[in-house]
Amino acid sequence: MKTTKRMAAYALITAVLFGLSACSGMSRQGRNTAIGAGVGAVGGSVLTGGSTLGTLGGAAVGGVVGHESTK
Repeated sequence: MKTTKRMAAYALITAVLFGLSACSGMSRQGRNTAIGAGVGAVGGSVLTGGSTLGTLGGAAVGGVVGHESTK
């Protein structure tokens, strides 16, 4: 079970990295918002043991932090 969660986390990180490669035309603030949301989602998932609410909450908090850090 632990291996499955680890592989899912790696797959999510890989998907986020490939998705962010499409952000070349975005503004710096938009790119940081997307990066913050991705990192927050992974962090929230890891900290809550993979719960959906933790993942969504982490993405929301990470997106806000990424957005506000570039102001």
